[in-house]
Amino acid sequence: MIRVEAGMSTTRFCRLIDMLERTWRRRQARGRAGMPVKGPWPMPVAEAVEAVVVKHAEAHPAWGHRKVWAMARFDGHRVSPATVLRIMRRRGLLPEAAYQRERRQLAAARKAAFVTPPSGANEVYRLAILDRRAWG
Repeated sequence: MIRVEAGMSTTRFCRLIDMLERTWRRRQARGRAGMPVKGPWPMPVAEAVEAVVVKHAEAHPAWGHRKVWAMARFDGHRVSPATVLRIMRRRGLLPEAAYQRERRQLAAARKAAFVTPPSGANEVYRLAILDRRAWG
């Protein structure tokens, strides 16, 4: 459309946008035929591990793609973190971006549990040991 309005030849337009003319013609033909200009490409690895990734992501909705990737690797699947991220994004299984804010709020609540802040280096450690002994 822009090329036609400018009265520019296809060769000159392709040189301007740094694309081979053959690529331009192929994409033009695919667009006219109603096919996608690029893709879809086969994804054999993603298709092979998608069920495992979805199983872990649905079982633990707070987990991000790296934790799900680690669990898939633990199950014996060879997959990259980027593939797991793509699968989770495509399925809408990624946690929302506000989870960091929620974690900070929980940390603030934990800090508020100490009526007086620990004054020594081993005080928090001592409290943890006493707490473990109390719970058996």
